Amino acid sequence: MLITVLVFLVILSILVLIHEAGHYFVAKFFNIKVEEFGFGLPPRAIGKKIGETIYSINWLPIGGFVKLYGEDEAGAGRVLNSKQAKKPSKSDESRAFYSKPVWQRFAVVFAGVFMNFVLAVVIVSVLFSFVGVAVPAKHVLVGEVIKGSPAEKAGIKTGDVIETLNGQVVDDPAELVSLTKKHLGSEITLQVQNQQKERVVKVTPRKTYPKNQGPIGVAITPNFEIKKYPIWEAPFVGTKEVLGQTGLILKGLSNTLVQVFTQGKVPSDVAGPVGIAQLTGTIVAIGPSAVLSFIALLSLNLAIINVLPIPALDGGRLMFIIYEGVTRRKVSPRAESIAHTVGMAFLLGLIALITLHDILRVVSGQPILPQLK
Repeated sequence: MLITVLVFLVILSILVLIHEAGHYFVAKFFNIKVEEFGFGLPPRAIGKKIGETIYSINWLPIGGFVKLYGEDEAGAGRVLNSKQAKKPSKSDESRAFYSKPVWQRFAVVFAGVFMNFVLAVVIVSVLFSFVGVAVPAKHVLVGEVIKGSPAEKAGIKTGDVIETLNGQVVDDPAELVSLTKKHLGSEITLQVQNQQKERVVKVTPRKTYPKNQGPIGVAITPNFEIKKYPIWEAPFVGTKEVLGQTGLILKGLSNTLVQVFTQGKVPSDVAGPVGIAQLTGTIVAIGPSAVLSFIALLSLNLAIINVLPIPALDGGRLMFIIYEGVTRRKVSPRAESIAHTVGMAFLLGLIALITLHDILRVVSGQPILPQLK
C-alpha cells in the first residue's frame, strides 16, 4: 500500500510540475520575473536562488508551484488590502505579471493547461505508434453455432471467420445480418476461413427462426486486432482520441456536479485522491503501457479541471483576464482575490466530500470503482 501511495504521489507531482513548467517557460519568454519555482508545496525544506529565481523543494510532496512577480497585484493569491495592493518598484514594474498585456497574461495562465493536454496527446500518440490500439477486426468471427440450425447443417463451425457472402466482402456483424436478411429462404454462398484454410459453404437462411438466433443460427463474437499507426499519423489519431476523451470527461464532470447539488451525494463511479491512489496499484500491476495510459488520462483530467471557469483554478483566472480584454476594465485585485478565496473554499469542500465518500467505501469493504470489476 505504501508503494502504491508513493507511486501515485510521484505521478501526481510529475503532472503538476509539467503544468507549472508551462507557466514558468511562457512567463520567462515574456520576460516576466519568476520569483520561485517550487517542487512540492510549502513549507519550504530547501531552496537555492539561481539568478533571480528561487528553486525550492518543499515538505508536502504533491505537485509544485510557480510564483510570478506582481501576480498577487493581478488578483491571484492572498486577499489583498489597499496597502498590500501596490505596484512593484518602477525598476521592475515592466516585468511584473500584472503589467503585461492581456494576451500575454492569458498565454501564461493557459500554458499550464496546454502542457497537460499536450502531454496526454504525446503519450497516447506514442502508445498508438509503438504499442498499438485495439480496433474492431475487419472480419466476422463465429463464436457459437446453434445446434440444429442451418449453419450447423451447412458445416459452419465455431472459430470460422466469414469473409464473403455471395462474393461480397463482409467486414462486420451488422453487415452479415443485413445481407443475410435479404436472402431469407434462398441459398447463399459463404466463404469462410479457419486456421488459414479457406472453404466455401452453402446455407439457406430461415424465413422464421427462434428469437435471438438469427436466420442462419450463429452467434458472432466481438473480435479485435492490434493496430499500430505510423509515427507520422499517430499524433493526429492521438489528438482525435484525446479530444474524444475530453468530451466524455466533461460530461462526467457535469453529471457529478448535478448529482452533488441536486441529490447531495457523490456518484458511485467517481473517485477522489484515495480512490485514484488505490487504482494506481491496480494499474501498475498490469504493466508499463497501462501506467502510461493512466498518466495520460490523469494529465487530461488535470487540464480539464484546471480550465473550468471556477475562481482559484486557471480557468477562473482566465475568466477575469477575458473580462478585462472584452471590457477594457480591470477587476480590482481585492475583488478578484476574494473570488479566488471563495473558489478555493468550494473546491476544498468538494474534494473533502469526495474523499470522505472514498473512505466510507473502503471502510465498508466496497470497491472504490465498482465499474472496474
